[in-house]
Amino acid sequence: MKVVILGGGESGVGAAILAKTKGLEVFLSDKGEIKENYKKVLVENGIEFEEKNHDEERILAADWVIKSPGVPKKAEMVQKIKAKGIRLSSEIEFGAEFTNAKIIAITGSNGKTTTTSLIYHILKNDNLNVGLGGNIGKSFAMQVAQENFDYYVLEVSSFQLDDIQNFRPYISLLLNLSPDHLDQYNYNYEEYALAKFRIAENQENDNYFIYNKDDEMSQKLLQELDLRVKQIPFSMKEKLEEGGFTEEEKIVVKLHDEFSMKIEDLSLMGTHNVANSLAASIASKLLNISNESIRNSLMTFQAVEHRLEGVAEINGVKFINDSKATNVNATYYALESMKTPTVWIVGGTDKGNDYTEIEDLVKRKVKAIVCLGLDNSKIIEFFKDKKDIIVDTSSMEEAVKTAKSLAEKGDTVLLSPCCASFDLFNNYEHRGQLFKEEVLKNN
Repeated sequence: MKVVILGGGESGVGAAILAKTKGLEVFLSDKGEIKENYKKVLVENGIEFEEKNHDEERILAADWVIKSPGVPKKAEMVQKIKAKGIRLSSEIEFGAEFTNAKIIAITGSNGKTTTTSLIYHILKNDNLNVGLGGNIGKSFAMQVAQENFDYYVLEVSSFQLDDIQNFRPYISLLLNLSPDHLDQYNYNYEEYALAKFRIAENQENDNYFIYNKDDEMSQKLLQELDLRVKQIPFSMKEKLEEGGFTEEEKIVVKLHDEFSMKIEDLSLMGTHNVANSLAASIASKLLNISNESIRNSLMTFQAVEHRLEGVAEINGVKFINDSKATNVNATYYALESMKTPTVWIVGGTDKGNDYTEIEDLVKRKVKAIVCLGLDNSKIIEFFKDKKDIIVDTSSMEEAVKTAKSLAEKGDTVLLSPCCASFDLFNNYEHRGQLFKEEVLKNN
């Protein structure tokens, strides 16, 4: 069987290694430049590859094409592969074909990385033999090739779900839905939401689908879709007969028995993380992890880097790095969890943001806005009549210096940009790293 891999990054190289170990004929093609560390792996494993080019004839002679999530589905080569009827899969589909491990797959518009990391932490803490992959950490396919895990906890994006055929997790989670990446889904929110729901389309009644009962779009689509999977809800608003909910400052999970713990004992801050902790607890109970072990893990989990990450407290001012908040909905959760007057650093590459969603929170919680980006006119225009202090900056150094001068003892400085980072930074990690460096400078 001839397998062609499109994209020479983490997932592409992992898929190439897996194909090679399974004795398949493999060729990797990347339209851009492949990083040196990945080239080295390909050379060492005797895998043929090309960069800065797509050999169309060779690609279209494949039996199976594995597409990295970074390759746009509207790309010309992808359209040609589809037109020819060649099987086109994502790396998670490819990896899942070669493992019998139980897969716990997590998707949603916000909270995926945190919840995936949290579930992995709970399983690892309970001494289960578990791998972490998907949209996070080491390539899933590479782990299938080189490890022998009994469980995989996978963060899964809509782009990866676009290219599945048989992918069937043991437990799937859909945390929430809000408009994101709409440029890839014809600016149609429902089309994007349906892509997320594909996580459950191959599941059977011996599998589990954990979903958010408070999410309107999820509720709407659940009524329209014919899912065979066992469905388990969680809610922050109502008490449930089965599933997860909050009651009297506690999280409660009711399945074959009951698990509960005080919200104040959770290591993660913010209402949205109570919901994430509920979802993770349900998954853990389904895997027969003891209440004591779940409680211990929920108390000891460290927040994901760049996601409501406490950086320091300097002269009574808290600094929080939420660089991963690249859309308005993510920033909504961050602002909602602020307990003190907040100096808010916002801005970057706008993805068609509508700031009305956070208008009320900004009025109530934010004392000053520091804009960080090459073009902050949209943010300034929207908030100019709502906040007295708005400062325009175009470097991280300037933004942090300004925020420090505006913050007083008892305040919080929050970097939660609402926007992509590509105007000034390589990615959100780079943006968050520079924020932390500037905060800790000269202390």
